[in-house]
Amino acid sequence: MAASTGKLVVTQVRSAIGAKANQRATLKSLGLRKIRQSVERDDTPQIRGMIHTVRHLVAVEEVGS
Repeated sequence: MAASTGKLVVTQVRSAIGAKANQRATLKSLGLRKIRQSVERDDTPQIRGMIHTVRHLVAVEEVGS
């Protein structure tokens, strides 16, 4: 597999209150705890899948390497 080419900045924009348990767990594993908190993660298929799970709760920006 090729090395990841960039980073993703993931920002929580909506509350996890009322979300399903797996969505809350996904936010936690991404490192998000509060609204408007941002984390930088490598752009990998695993992270993309996690973002897809909580796509309605987060905003994503691509950042160059």
